[in-house]
Amino acid sequence: MQSPNHDVVVLGGGHNGLTAAAYLAQAGRSVLVLEKLDGFGGAAVSAAPFPGVEARLSRYSYLVSLLPERIRTELGLRIELKRRRVSSYTPNPGGDGGLLIDTENPRTTSESFAALGAPSDAATWSAFYSRVGTLARALAPTLLEPLLTRREARTLVGDAAWNEFIDRPVGETIERSFSSDLVRGVVLTDALIGTFAPNIDDTLAGNRCFLYHVIGNGTGEWDVPVGGMGAVSGELARAARLAGAELVPGAEVTRVTPDGEVTYVVDGDERVAFGAHLLANVAPAVLDRLLGEPQADGPAPEGAQVKVNLLVSRLPRLKSGIDPAVAFAGTLHVHETWGELDAAFRSAAAGSIPDPLPCEVYCHTLSDPTILSPELAASGVHSLTVFGLHTPSRLNADRQELQRRVLASLDSVLAEPLESLVLPDTDGRPCIETKTTEDLEAALGLPGGNIFHGPLSWPFAPDDAPLATPAERWGVATRHPRVLLCGSGARRGGAVSGIGGHNAAMAVLETG
Repeated sequence: MQSPNHDVVVLGGGHNGLTAAAYLAQAGRSVLVLEKLDGFGGAAVSAAPFPGVEARLSRYSYLVSLLPERIRTELGLRIELKRRRVSSYTPNPGGDGGLLIDTENPRTTSESFAALGAPSDAATWSAFYSRVGTLARALAPTLLEPLLTRREARTLVGDAAWNEFIDRPVGETIERSFSSDLVRGVVLTDALIGTFAPNIDDTLAGNRCFLYHVIGNGTGEWDVPVGGMGAVSGELARAARLAGAELVPGAEVTRVTPDGEVTYVVDGDERVAFGAHLLANVAPAVLDRLLGEPQADGPAPEGAQVKVNLLVSRLPRLKSGIDPAVAFAGTLHVHETWGELDAAFRSAAAGSIPDPLPCEVYCHTLSDPTILSPELAASGVHSLTVFGLHTPSRLNADRQELQRRVLASLDSVLAEPLESLVLPDTDGRPCIETKTTEDLEAALGLPGGNIFHGPLSWPFAPDDAPLATPAERWGVATRHPRVLLCGSGARRGGAVSGIGGHNAAMAVLETG
């Protein structure tokens, strides 16, 4: 059975594919989106994973920073994002208190630095993030425009910020700037989430990770999507359909050709579609496989994280004595001091699961209880999302062992065992769901479980890069003129942003 020709066929219905489809359909193009799963959104989805428990959790990605306000406005997306009152809390390992970064109360933050024994780091923190803010405000608007060259980007940013955050390992800047081991670690985490790299990384992979974590919308703030990540993808799907795009779930693409032919299977029925352009909302390595081409040179993509979702009957108490509603209001950093992160990387690089495992904890329901049924919310139930670092896919770690290490890491800073608070489902099983890199590859087709589809790229082009075609100028080109990247594997891709989808759509429209 053969489908009619389309202006654009989108391979994959993740949030970037939906973004591209909405823009192109709004511009009058005929668009077909093929998604192998039964729903749309890819990693930006919500699910009710626990039988009989009315809680829709953000299953994979969970916070929003890089989705530009401009995309939300131009596509008419009805998405509500809530700002978290507390940025982060980090218990002092082996001691009392911890570091509280309270964005609404600078005095509380300064007192926290002083109590930690690092009063000078309070002023350094403000100055450091002021420079980061300058960088963010310069680069964020360029993400939805044709690529700057490296030279142009440096002129825009300025030599001082360029040297600190682009040219030299960001870990060097962090180590030089702050005196406290704990403070250094908290700052460094933005260079490590989803990236397996040492504290001082000469490859600058950590720099690129850090950059994307701090430039979103010019502020770097990470906000809570009301209704969960599924609400974000749901709005993008609505916008695409409203504009006239055809969205086909359960459609597994098995082969594509450089001239625009796509073979896919729906309910056992093989079909063929043709597109004047093909937009690949899949990892570049997956696109190579669909094209029947050899993998690109370099190491295979590798993820480096484990994610655990839990439901608890109430928030656990901490050994430090801080109010749990404050500790979990932002990001709770556990075993993420500079020294602990260094030791964890070395352990994983040597083939062992880090012990203790560096973790970050986030409570969606403190900001947005709507993901729970009214009854659950009224009873005091909360969701916890834990993101464990430095667990690269090369470890081939057992899911249950990773889950045990995550819980042990959290228990070390809690005044009570976390498992004693975990809600049971209707079958009496604990409401805990763990997703490893292997799970991400199996469920979402992410090679090696890499949440960015592969190594992150700088948001500008090398000075000698070819920029003759629209696809090259927008950072979405492949070896084939009719095949463009529109996902996280595009230049300026990564995280829930829609930027890859927007830029692929602009390249198609510019091509005509």
